[in-house]
Amino acid sequence: MNKKTVYMRIVIFSLITLLLGSFHFLKEAPKEVAQEELEIYDFKVTDLKGEIFDFATLKGKKIMIVNTASKCGLTPQYKGLQTLYETYQNNDFVIVGFPSNDFLFQEPGTSQEIASFCKTNYGVSFPMMEKIKVRGRKKHPVYKYLTEEEKNGWKSSKVKWNFQKYLISTTGKLEKICSPSTKPNSPEIIAWIEE
Repeated sequence: MNKKTVYMRIVIFSLITLLLGSFHFLKEAPKEVAQEELEIYDFKVTDLKGEIFDFATLKGKKIMIVNTASKCGLTPQYKGLQTLYETYQNNDFVIVGFPSNDFLFQEPGTSQEIASFCKTNYGVSFPMMEKIKVRGRKKHPVYKYLTEEEKNGWKSSKVKWNFQKYLISTTGKLEKICSPSTKPNSPEIIAWIEE
C-alpha cells in the first residue's frame, strides 16, 4: 500500500469518526428547552391610535383583558365595561380591549371606525388596542400568553366568542377566566376586583 492510499484512509476514518461523534451529540441533546413563564408586563402592543401601549405601565393594577366586536349580540357589554372601568379605575383596576374579527366577522371596521363607534355609542375611555387575531395560527402573542399554560403558568383555554374576559392579578399573572356571557358587573368580577 502506498503512502497516498494510507493517507486517504486515515482522512476518511477521521471524517467518519467526527461525523459519528456529531450524530451522537445531536442524538443526546435535549429536544426542547423549557419555556420560561411570562407575565403580562412582558408585552407591548399597538393601540387604536397607532401608539405603543406597554403593559409594564400597569404594574400593581388588576387588569381585565377582553376581546371585543362592534356587531355582536354581546356588543352592549361595552356599556357595562365602561361603567366598571369608571367605578374602579381609581382603585388600581384597568380594562384593556382587543377588537377582533375572528367570530363571524363581527368586527370589520378599521382602527378609526372602531374608536369612533366605541366613543360615540358607549363613551369608552378604557384603553383599546388595534384589531388582532385571538385564535388560530396567527393568534397575537398576548393571546398566546392568555390561552397557553406553558406561557402563563396556570391554565390553557380557548377564546369561545367575543367579550371573553381574562383577569390578571396585581403581580401580572393570569388568575381567572370569565365566559363571554358573564356580564362586566357580575358578582364574581366585582368580588375579584374588590378582594
